[in-house]
Amino acid sequence: MKIPNPPGAADAALLSDEFSDDFERSVLGSDWKATSGAWRIDNGRLCGERARNHGVWLERRLPKNARIEFVATSGSPSGEIKAEAWGDGASAAKGTSYVDATRYIVVLGGWKNSLHVLARLNEHGSDRREIRLVPGSEDPRTAPVSEGRSYRFEIERTDGHTLRFSVDDTLIHTFDDSEPLAGPGHEYFGFNDWDVPVCFDDVVVTPLEG
Repeated sequence: MKIPNPPGAADAALLSDEFSDDFERSVLGSDWKATSGAWRIDNGRLCGERARNHGVWLERRLPKNARIEFVATSGSPSGEIKAEAWGDGASAAKGTSYVDATRYIVVLGGWKNSLHVLARLNEHGSDRREIRLVPGSEDPRTAPVSEGRSYRFEIERTDGHTLRFSVDDTLIHTFDDSEPLAGPGHEYFGFNDWDVPVCFDDVVVTPLEG
């Protein structure tokens, strides 16, 4: 089913209590806005493929500090699991490269399973945090994404300016931002994809004090 482009997300409610979603239903529902028809519910998971950086946004505004947890699986040996946090809740790529984004982005096994990345606004930017992956590595920080394996992600900000990105309880990256993305234009969380089949599940978003 084709999902129409969403309107702006300015009227979404500020998250004051924990939000969770296990996607045990047949349609996306009103809690999410997709920016293309690449997204669907499939066997209790939110799945996408060939989205070309046209993601799906949660219809809740994030406070400055929050913890975001979810399970994600790539259906490709190319890896490429992507999520966005503290964005505008409506944007998608206007061109081939998503250099005009509004958020932080985490990418596990990006660029054909060669990098784990945490970036601010531009995922290709010179200030991004990156780890180059090593085929066959047993270190969770340098191991490529395994096709079909489920990974538990955690994206967290507790002090208003330092983003932490962990996978399966292993810290992958931190980003201490002198100009943190927060407030109007930077209040939403979402999932994204470029080409490979990916699925997401068991989302928990918890507002934190501060």
